[in-house]
Amino acid sequence: MQVTETKAEGLNREYTVVVAASDIETKVTTRLGEISKTVKIPGFRPGKVPSKILRQKYGQSVMGEVLEGAVNEASAKTLEENELRPAAQPKIEVTKFEEGADLEFTMAVELFPEFDLMDFKKVKLERLVVPVKDEEIDETLQRIADANKDSEPAKSKAKKIAKGNIAVIDFVGSVDGVEFDGGKGENYSLEIGSNTFIPGFEDQLIGLKVDDEKDVEVKFPEEYGAENLAGKDAVFKCKINEIRTVVPAEINDDLAKKIGMESLDALKEAIREERSKEFEQMTRQHVKKHLLDALDEAHSFELPASLVEGETNQIWSQFEETRKNNPDQIDAEDKDKSDDELKADYAKIAERRVRLGLVLAEVGRVNKLELSPEDLNGAILNEARRYPGQEQAVFEYFKNNPQAIESLRAPLFEEKVVDFILELADVKDKEVTAEDLLNSLNAEEEEKAASKKKAPAKKKAAAKKKEAEEDQE
Repeated sequence: MQVTETKAEGLNREYTVVVAASDIETKVTTRLGEISKTVKIPGFRPGKVPSKILRQKYGQSVMGEVLEGAVNEASAKTLEENELRPAAQPKIEVTKFEEGADLEFTMAVELFPEFDLMDFKKVKLERLVVPVKDEEIDETLQRIADANKDSEPAKSKAKKIAKGNIAVIDFVGSVDGVEFDGGKGENYSLEIGSNTFIPGFEDQLIGLKVDDEKDVEVKFPEEYGAENLAGKDAVFKCKINEIRTVVPAEINDDLAKKIGMESLDALKEAIREERSKEFEQMTRQHVKKHLLDALDEAHSFELPASLVEGETNQIWSQFEETRKNNPDQIDAEDKDKSDDELKADYAKIAERRVRLGLVLAEVGRVNKLELSPEDLNGAILNEARRYPGQEQAVFEYFKNNPQAIESLRAPLFEEKVVDFILELADVKDKEVTAEDLLNSLNAEEEEKAASKKKAPAKKKAAAKKKEAEEDQE
């Protein structure tokens, strides 16, 4: 095999590879010999078929098989001997071959960039930590109690409906005198002040007594779900059948047992644990975002064009799907831009993703980080927990679909690398309120949405500085 490098520009390499005709012939002869041991041809015993007949009958198919194998073997050997790490599948083109002659093909390959990782001990991060306070548990308990409150008939028949009462009503709704679907109910329990009905409906029942009737006039909101009713004036003929007063639920063991817990203490502990998990996830999201920003800022190197193009295409495909099926979810600023402008914006996002992906992959490679079976089993268990009552079906799904397990590897490996870097980084905990943490996350999302529209000026300046230094050399 002869290998000649024909191009070496940036991350791109091209080679011309020649496999000798004698090597091809040897492989064909060997393969035909293997076939002769099992092939059945009338008039000949297995293993006794003349090579000439074998070549006439199977020569073409064997040659195709041998050529494919020769190209794969030669290209793999070229990558190994030149210590190349392809960022994508090499592009191979057979340029010359005739039976009895040498095989010649070209191989174009784009490489992973080589770069130095930053010193992670120099990364300074602030981790916003939210402790779960007793007041928050009490507020959650009160919400649970409110959701499980009871009611009893009003003691006085002269009772008038007031805010906080439950009115048991019959109603029939109409628009322009015509009843509409879903606008009718009997003995419906409506808590006055809950704002579960159309704005203004509940207020108009205040002051009515049992057996009173009233035409409630309202206007459906412009954004109402049913297009035939949105923005329309409507009249509901209502009759009061009963007035009930709310009986608050007591916060005690009975309330806890009503929602499936053993005791009030067990319920409190469950609330504390759930709130802790919520805060931990938010804290993780916050600190990881700042870590990725630091990694992106500290590493500047040439990106494989094929990876950037692939990521850009994926982002653009998602955008087009959203534009087609959920246009209301598109940013107002994006709606005013041309497709070319949008693609340029998304290319910048793609570059960041590719850069960070390469950095994290390099951290994992250099430090020999690997996923263990326990890591994957834990991820599958977490997936199963998302579907209470269907855990076994989830386990069976992953058991029967290896590709589903593979889909967990990339995000799981990323989290493992992030944990590794955070262990080395200078991370200071800062106690904040849940509102402070949420506001910080929201502010960062807004900043992210705004920054994706702008070119990374700092990186451009760094690149220009690097070019100037190289020119001076």
